[in-house]
Order: sequence, then C-alpha cells, then structure tokens
Amino acid sequence: MASIAERPDALAVVEPDRRVTYAELGELVLASTRAVMGAGVGPGDRVAIWAPNALDWIVAALGAHGAGAALVPINTRFKGEEAAWLLSASKAPLLLTTVGFLDTDTVGMLAAAETPLPDLRRVVLLPGSRPAKDAPVAVALETWSDFLAAGVEVAPAAAVARREAVRPTDPSDVLFTSGTTGRPKGVVVSHGQTVRLFRDWSDFAGLEPGDRYAIVNPFFHMFGYKAGWVASLMRGATIFPVPVFDVPAVLSLVERERITFLPGPPTLYRSILDHPERGSFDLGSLRVAVTGAADIPVTLIEEMRAELPFRSILVGYGLTEAGTVTGSHPDDDAETIATTVGRVMPGFEIRVADADGRELPRGEPGELLVRGHGVMQGYLDDASATAAAIDERGFLHTGDLATVDERGVVRIVGRLKDMILVGGFNVYPAEVENALLAHEAIGQVAVVGLPDKRMGEVPVAYVVAAPGRAIDPIAIVAWSRERLANYKAPRHVVALDALPINATGKVVKTELRERAAAELGAAS
Repeated sequence: MASIAERPDALAVVEPDRRVTYAELGELVLASTRAVMGAGVGPGDRVAIWAPNALDWIVAALGAHGAGAALVPINTRFKGEEAAWLLSASKAPLLLTTVGFLDTDTVGMLAAAETPLPDLRRVVLLPGSRPAKDAPVAVALETWSDFLAAGVEVAPAAAVARREAVRPTDPSDVLFTSGTTGRPKGVVVSHGQTVRLFRDWSDFAGLEPGDRYAIVNPFFHMFGYKAGWVASLMRGATIFPVPVFDVPAVLSLVERERITFLPGPPTLYRSILDHPERGSFDLGSLRVAVTGAADIPVTLIEEMRAELPFRSILVGYGLTEAGTVTGSHPDDDAETIATTVGRVMPGFEIRVADADGRELPRGEPGELLVRGHGVMQGYLDDASATAAAIDERGFLHTGDLATVDERGVVRIVGRLKDMILVGGFNVYPAEVENALLAHEAIGQVAVVGLPDKRMGEVPVAYVVAAPGRAIDPIAIVAWSRERLANYKAPRHVVALDALPINATGKVVKTELRERAAAELGAAS
C-alpha cells in the first residue's frame, strides 16, 4: 500500500477509542493476513464479513485480500437465512462477524437457518463481540485474538510473498446483488478493476490526501467499501467509520474531528438539514458531499448549497456490476445535479438502446447500456445470467431506462427491472414475493413500490389468501420482518380477492402501483 510508505505517521483510521496511523494499519493487516493464511485460506477462496463499519472490518478485509482470497460482504440487516444463502452460494470457508451489534446474534441466526453450510469451516468473532450462544454445526468458533495468535505460525515473509503474488486480474470480491429471479447474484470484480475504478472516482469526487472522511455508507455496500475506505486508503485520507447513522452523533463528529468529506444518500442530508440542533454545531470544515438517486428534489440541493458549507455537491450513477458510470460536475446547477446523474466517467462508453440493442437518438428513452473497464468479470457460477447481462459486444444491459441530452448528460427515467429503491438499497419484488409465499396464509402475492418522502420508496405487498386461510396484514408484516432485512419487508400488506392480470396471465403491476399511490400514499 503506497500510502503506508508515503504517510506512515498520518492517521489512517479513527474510532472513538482508537487512532491508528498508516504504519500501524500496515502491521495490523500483516497480522490479519498471517491469521487468514493460518486458517487454511488460499488464493481463489472467499472470506465473508458480516459486521458493521469499523477498523476491524478494514483489517479483516485487507487480511483476506493479502492471503489471495476474494471478499464476500454481508448486509448487517440480513437475517440468518439470507446470510446463510450467501455463504452457501459463495462457498466461503471463513466467516468474520460481530455478535451483539444492535443486539443481533449473527451466529445464533446462522445456527437456526435451514440452508446447509458444508463449506463453512470457521467463524471468527471480531473484537467487541459478546459471547455467542451457538455456532453452526461442525464449525469452529473462535475469538479474534485466538485467530491472530494462530497466525504466528505463518512467517511474515510468507505473508508478504502471498500478498505480492496477488495479480490485478484476480477477483477482489464478490458483491451480491438481488436479481429479478428472486435470488441474489454474486458480482465478481478484480483487484485491477477496483483500483482503476476508484482512483477515477477519487478524481471525480475530489478526494485528497489528508481529507477526513466520515463513512456513513455501510461497508457491505460498494459506496461505503470501495468509494469509502478503499478510495480513502489509496488517496491517503483519514477514515472515520460510522456504524450507525445518528444525526447528533454525526454532527458532533464533524465538529470535533473537522470532517471534510461526507458522502451519503439524499436522506442523510435531509436529516441533517431538518435537525433542530444543527445550528449549534460548527460544520465549517465540510467540503464535499457525494450522493446519488434517480430523483432528488431540486430544493434539497438548493438547501444544501444555501445552508451547509459544502463547496462541492456531486451526484453519480453506479451499479454493482460496473462501479460509478456517470457523475456530475461541481459547477452544475441545482436542477442538473438533482434531476440527472451527470456525464459518463473516464473509461466507460454508454448507449441508450431499444429492445434490440440499437442505439436511439439523443433525448429518446431506452435501456442504458454500459461498456468499459469497470464492467464485472461476470456473475459467480452463473454463466447464463452473465450472458444475459453482457451482450456479445461487451455492453452491460443495466435494466435502467435513461435519456442522454445534447450535453451528454444522463437522466434515469425508470427501471426495466422491477426494482424498488428503498433508502438507497435495491429491493427486487421477486425476492420479497418468494419469501412471503412461505407464509401459510398467502396463496398469491405481488410486491410493488410506493413513493415515500423519507425512503424514496417502500415495498407494498398485495396478497391473495390461500384456500381456507385469512389474511392478517399486521401479523404478516411482523412475520416478514423476522425473515427479511427491514428495508425489504413490506411496509403495507393489502388483501385482495384476486390479483389483476393481463391476457397473458401476468400480474399488471402498473395497476397495483397506481392503487398503492391512491390508497396508501397519504399513509406513507
């Protein structure tokens, strides 16, 4: 890591009770690499991390990378069955996790999951974990300190040699993203792609050595992981992990630590602007805001410029399969920032195409196609899904409807894939529908998005009762929250005698969306 040699005494990561320099981070990562190697993890293996934003997440991730493994981040909001499916699909032999975060027992949830985990051999509890009640069957459970202690059997020189043998073309991670089939797909991206993509992203965002970056975006997401701590380490910035977004705590952090860089979803800035005690904090150090969404209120950007000290407010469009593809300019007007996603980034080529892949004239809506160095290597163990996503010309079919104006500015106008965007997280109805169909009272279900002022959208489930059963909407919502991440669980459940279908037997979701907006819009 070049930043260690260039800035050994500079602060790399700061937590409330710990401040680590770049040189110290290098030592921690070497110990982590030795431990991962000592656990029998080799090049081409996968290491999963299921934990909140923290220094230890970074150390564990870089240790896995140094050992030649690909990282598999797991959403901290996932329930046991969701996490078990990812572990099973990735065949990860090692899981690094935290027990006790927000009173969550990750290990206990895995033990209760039905999905078998034949490849998972070890579960390591990161520092700060409370004792776990159970461990998955036939899995060794150990503390981080014991894990590191076992790594002393691996010589430092061997760990350095392993790290230096990692090639730019080797997979750096497998980030799972939901698909229209209802099952997540693992996006495989290489180290070389990651480095180039987020070097370009840092140039776009204006991330500089010495910047003080509060990372609110979760590390399990590309925004917090790659456009977060990876970009910070490449640039020589100081990382401030934020495990839970709490407005007064973040405002206090900005004032106390002179934070300069604060990316996040539009809801983050809305929450800061609306907080009644905002004026009592000194926020003058803030320099850069980076956000992204298909539809941001123009008034939000105007308020941010008028009431917050940011000198640069940027938006971008990205997806797990390709990284950040487009971005705005610092001098763009508020309407351009709010209603578009900017211009194509270096190294990418975009087209707006019809259903046959033919490029459409400027201004006409069509599917956004992307080609370039950031496009994924493919979906993990899924050649057919990869072939469906990337055509023979190398263009990734994003499933998003877009237009490009005469300036080259891209506007996202809709989604071909039936996706719901909840607080910055993608929710695919098929996955939620599959989960709800496991409920004994539900015979049929269709999930659509309902516009929501705070979250952007929330899921609504229209259900038809199974024969001889009755629908209890409140009970079904509670049931779903026990089995799905909160943002995936339906906000409303509405019972119908029958779902609206067209002549081909497909559910007419446009009718359900209109009904949700008319009947539930005021309640959202």
